[in-house]
Amino acid sequence: MDLFHILSEDRIKKAYRDGEFDNLPGYGKPLELEDLSYIPEELRMAYKLLKNAGFTEEENHLRQEMMTIEDLMKRCDDNIEKAEMQKKFNEKLLRFNQLMSKRRGHTNSTIFKNYQLKIQDKLK
Repeated sequence: MDLFHILSEDRIKKAYRDGEFDNLPGYGKPLELEDLSYIPEELRMAYKLLKNAGFTEEENHLRQEMMTIEDLMKRCDDNIEKAEMQKKFNEKLLRFNQLMSKRRGHTNSTIFKNYQLKIQDKLK
């Protein structure tokens, strides 16, 4: 054991004796552990970081759907079908903006589109 470890342990023990941990939220209650078994081990840390930053699976799913709909609209020749896709896209965008406003994020869709274009350019 190094000196830093010994000093840290001593300070923790002193704080515990002095009752500094008694009023912490969740004191005496079991920990609420998340089941991350469905996430590959090498991606768990990234998943936790994104989740703690406020990114949700629903938000990611909506982004993917919007990108798919936009791609389909670019390739569609039928105006009626294109109008239906535009309606679906607008619904997804509205839901996405609602999620972002709950998170107090930036809801400007042009930033998202610019980011999408940059990724597409790199993948080409």
